Amino acid sequence: MLKYLDLHIHSRYSRACSRDLTLENIGKACEIKGIDIVATGDFTHPAWFKSIENELERAEDGASDSFLYALKGSRSKTRFMLSTEISLIYKAQGKTRRVHMVIHAPSTEAVRSLNSYLEKGYKIKSDGRPILGMSAPDLVSLCLSIDPKFLLYPAHIWTPWFSVFGSKSGFDTLEECFGDQTGSIYAIETGLSSDPEMNWRFSGLDSLTILSNSDAHSLNNIAREANAMDLDTGSYDEIYEAIRNKDLEKIKFTVEFYPEEGMYHFDGHRACAVSLKPEDTRGLGGICPKCGKELTIGVLNRVEELADRPQGYRPKISASYVKTVELDKIIAETLGIKSRNSKQVKRIYDRLADVCGNELQALLETPYDVLAEAGSAAIAEAIKNMREGRVLTVPGFDGQYGHVRVTGDGRSKTSQAGLFASDWD
Repeated sequence: MLKYLDLHIHSRYSRACSRDLTLENIGKACEIKGIDIVATGDFTHPAWFKSIENELERAEDGASDSFLYALKGSRSKTRFMLSTEISLIYKAQGKTRRVHMVIHAPSTEAVRSLNSYLEKGYKIKSDGRPILGMSAPDLVSLCLSIDPKFLLYPAHIWTPWFSVFGSKSGFDTLEECFGDQTGSIYAIETGLSSDPEMNWRFSGLDSLTILSNSDAHSLNNIAREANAMDLDTGSYDEIYEAIRNKDLEKIKFTVEFYPEEGMYHFDGHRACAVSLKPEDTRGLGGICPKCGKELTIGVLNRVEELADRPQGYRPKISASYVKTVELDKIIAETLGIKSRNSKQVKRIYDRLADVCGNELQALLETPYDVLAEAGSAAIAEAIKNMREGRVLTVPGFDGQYGHVRVTGDGRSKTSQAGLFASDWD
């Protein structure tokens, strides 16, 4: 059965995150969004982990020591995977490195053991995404020594400031970062500013599963990226093995942001409103033409720097992907309303989610006549444009989100690798 998984979100205890991010609210949001299995986020935070222990229960029976979890006393079908993101800041090879890691745990017992170790030397109470002065290989080794079913992979791998390949403090290969633990890394997370096609250009990632997650800091942003898997039991072990083995019988496709909408796609200097393509940055020597300060080198530029394949290359063993725009943004654009949070947008969104089953169904599968009847002809046309890649993009840069337009003039077709276009060779 096809399941949608969003394996990286945050809780109310992470910095700059909504207070509405409770487990109950996350479960409800996932049912509306179409997410079947969601990360708990932030399990290293003591107060949040207490909520996890008090409000969730094992959703699986059997001999396995690995579990997904469900809300206690609830009919919700949402399943939770124990997860967190950790920020590592440390010295390696003469440079300060800043790498974010996603961690999935097989059980609350494993989390309790990890937290018990970390709280002795680190301030894990200060933020849902704690900062540790620990190297990436040491973190991997620590987790696997507690339980071999921990699953770790680098988060949003291309973003400039806090990622394994970031232009500001990253590495050039996974081996440089993870050393003798490289073989225990089975996946990477694309991040909002890159898509699988960009990652396919770097042969060093060929053996790894490409995952895409929302990294949601609010309920609205859950499912803005996700993973579609054909699962039999939907257990932790099945998901773990599918990711570990890059099993494309189970990993079907990812749901992607248009990478141009990500806040670090292009190079630039936000303070001067300067946004640049990689070739223009190179012509300027990486310096802002307005103020003379150093530009923030974005994801597209960094991908081109490390790429050993041409644009458009697709490995033989690779899952498909589809690019989407969040439904409330589409509705707001068709109405000419700036805020996706307006009451009018919310009313139409709720009706579409109800009629279509959920948001992902509306975006990916619902026939256009049903969309038109439940929403409007303009919404149906906008979703058609999105599915066919007929959009106008204004790329994000230096921490500023980009924009994707699905209505009006000036749109040009972009690639949709899989569901809404013929399969690639």
